Amino acid sequence: MMLPPPQTILVLAGLGLLVSCRPIEPVQPWQKGTLAREEMTMEGGDVLGARSLDHVYDSREAASGGGRVGGGGCGCN
Repeated sequence: MMLPPPQTILVLAGLGLLVSCRPIEPVQPWQKGTLAREEMTMEGGDVLGARSLDHVYDSREAASGGGRVGGGGCGCN
């Protein structure tokens, strides 16, 4: 298998950069409903799993509340 000439590789790389640098389109109002679904959250809609992780976090840090904000508890952060 022969490799393409270096000029071809440079042209293709340049085209790839141009295509990837196009402006990002804003989210339209009718698309926001899709982004607000529970599956799009960090927990993936798993409420029970999120509560379990919060309980473990609170027990480990010896403090409650604050979610996943750093600090609190023993002060080792």
